[in-house]
Amino acid sequence: MPTQSATEALNILRDGSLFQWYVIPLFALVVYVYAVEVQKKDWNLVFAGLAFWGMDWFNEIWNSLVMHFTNYAPVWGAPGKTAYLILIGLNIEICFMFAISGIVWSKFLLDDKRTKVLGIPNRWVVAITGSVFCVVVEVLLNAIGALTWDYSWWNAGAPWLIFLIGYLQFFVVAFLVHDMKAIKSKAITVGVIYAVDIAAILIFGVILGWI
Repeated sequence: MPTQSATEALNILRDGSLFQWYVIPLFALVVYVYAVEVQKKDWNLVFAGLAFWGMDWFNEIWNSLVMHFTNYAPVWGAPGKTAYLILIGLNIEICFMFAISGIVWSKFLLDDKRTKVLGIPNRWVVAITGSVFCVVVEVLLNAIGALTWDYSWWNAGAPWLIFLIGYLQFFVVAFLVHDMKAIKSKAITVGVIYAVDIAAILIFGVILGWI
C-alpha cells in the first residue's frame, strides 16, 4: 500500500494541467548556460554538466523502480507544488537545476587536478563540499514537505546514504569526465550514461509502464 506522500506524487505524475509559464524561462536559462560554454569551446564544462545530469537521471529511474517494486514509496518523492512531475522523485524544476549543476560546480575546480587544498586533492574537496551542500538543501526541502522520505535509512538522521548515493557519485563522474584529455573520451562516456538512461526509460517507462 503506497504511503500518503507516494500517493500524492502518483496523483500528479505527468499531469500536463499543472504547467506553469515559468518553465519556459527556466529552460531558456539552461540553454543559455550551455550556449555560453559551447561558445567558449569549454568542452570540459559542457561534458561535465551533461555527465552530472545523466547521473541524476539514472538515480531518478531506479528510485521510480523502487516505488514500482515495493508499492510502498520511492526512496525520495516530490509530491509538492510543481509545473510538471516527470518521475515520482523528479519534477521539472529539479530537472533543470541538475542540468546546470555540473557546470556550476566544475567552475570551482582548479586548473591543475593535482593541486591540493588542505592536503586533499581539489577535485575531492569540491565533490565533498558540493555533496554536503546538496544534502543540507535536501534536508531543508524535506523539512518543508517539498521532498519526502518514507524509509528510516534515508533521512536527516542517516545522511551518509544521501551523501554517497544521492550526490557524491554525480560529482565524481562529472569531474572524471571533466578531466579526460580527449573530447572523444568525454563524448563516449557521456554517451554511455545517456544510452543507459534512455534504454531504461524506454523499457521501464514506455514499454512496461513501471515508472
